Amino acid sequence: MALSINEIKSSMTILVDGQVNIVLETQHVKPGKGAAFVRVKIRNPKNNSVQEVTFRGDEKIEEAYVEERKLQYQYLSGNMYYFMDQENFEEVAISENNIDEKKKFLKDNLEVTGYFYKHEILNILFPNFVEYEIAHTEPGIKGDTAKSGTKPAQVETGAIIQVPLFIDVGDRIKVDTRTGQYVERVVGR
Repeated sequence: MALSINEIKSSMTILVDGQVNIVLETQHVKPGKGAAFVRVKIRNPKNNSVQEVTFRGDEKIEEAYVEERKLQYQYLSGNMYYFMDQENFEEVAISENNIDEKKKFLKDNLEVTGYFYKHEILNILFPNFVEYEIAHTEPGIKGDTAKSGTKPAQVETGAIIQVPLFIDVGDRIKVDTRTGQYVERVVGR
């Protein structure tokens, strides 16, 4: 469906030069002289590039209908990551390029959200917080605060996280997947 420039809003998905983009910000401008226009900041979900585009008053913008699906991580084969669609139980293969640096947080059966346009994967979104078990870390030395009370620890997926000195091998921790930072120790699971 074609949209006029007045209908463009934040968080919409639109087609720009044949590519799906997410609208981040809009600024409607009505100059004293001349036609109105809208300045839009957009992000391409495939490569996360952000750009600013301007649409004139007479332009029609195509809205892109992006489908959101719950996926569960299954396994890695070569450079393809395989997920199971939670609705129809079909296997979805996603290339390493679409997962980027967050692949270090993938663990068996992790549920993620997949964004699809015309049955093609655009991006996946990890849960904000995921629990991991500590696979390896050096023992913390009591009273050692030279490193501001943190030490590196390797979680079950191989990712290295800075954790407090009291964390030991076998402990479960909660990690913010957006920043890759330790949040808290999980007790009683």
